[in-house]
Amino acid sequence: MNLLFAGTPAFAAAALEALLQAGHQVPLVLTQPDRPAGRGLKPQASAVKQLAQAKQLAVAQPATLKNDAVIAQLAAVGADAMVVAAYGLILPQSVLDLPRLGCLNIHASLLPRWRGAAPIQRAILAGDRETGVTIMQMDAGLDTGGMLLEQAIPIDDYDNAQSLHDKLTTLGAQLIVRALHEQPAAVAQDHARASYAAKITKAEARIDWTRPAVELARAIRAYNPVPGAYTSWQGGPLKLWRAEAVAAATAAPGTVLQADGEGIVVATGDGVLRLLELQRAGGKRLAASSFLAGATLHPGDRLDV
Repeated sequence: MNLLFAGTPAFAAAALEALLQAGHQVPLVLTQPDRPAGRGLKPQASAVKQLAQAKQLAVAQPATLKNDAVIAQLAAVGADAMVVAAYGLILPQSVLDLPRLGCLNIHASLLPRWRGAAPIQRAILAGDRETGVTIMQMDAGLDTGGMLLEQAIPIDDYDNAQSLHDKLTTLGAQLIVRALHEQPAAVAQDHARASYAAKITKAEARIDWTRPAVELARAIRAYNPVPGAYTSWQGGPLKLWRAEAVAAATAAPGTVLQADGEGIVVATGDGVLRLLELQRAGGKRLAASSFLAGATLHPGDRLDV
């Protein structure tokens, strides 16, 4: 097919690569404008732009699609369909109506559960046992369109946001190729079952030790790698990258109960949490045993004070 493609991060780049390998033509790629990144805050091209340039595809980076000149540029492609994956801009109705087969979105959840910006993290936070990818026919709503294909995968106990993202990236690339080949009929979503995956904020990644240990363990997985769960210790932030809920104990939430080669065990509002990987400000991510080799932390100490 003759396709328009719109996407920005690695999740989208994998889909673009799969479409090209399947033999589809992509005369124009849309992606977000270059953003400052790294220590020098130099403008950096998105993963999709980097791939498109490597494949010698035309790239456009409009700040908005609500522009007559941009719409004319898209219309000139004469696309059979437009594939959208983690693009970051809202498609106005004038763009949705352009392609013969409409606009198809690759969404990293089992719709209608977890519509919105952060479906991967919200699924982990909620304790969902499975998630997946939905190929959706886009409409004017937020992830409300008819579903063309959907496939589930389990959320393993060790999955964090990065590992789950990587699994869904591979699955999404496979499903969009299949959807274009099979062209299944769209099935309406059950809007009564919808839930919303709000964007993750740094403030919510601060650990509240009064919450149950099982919830905190999920939070640490969900916020890994971005923005990173954290607490405070000795006047500075302490990032928590890996942990597990263990047997219950009685102590004030945030109290260190054990600190040795097996990990740093901390009391919570319900149960205790064993911290397995930590990082001080300006330091490296370290296993608990290595962290304790260079830090003084004893039973009875308090975190987040």
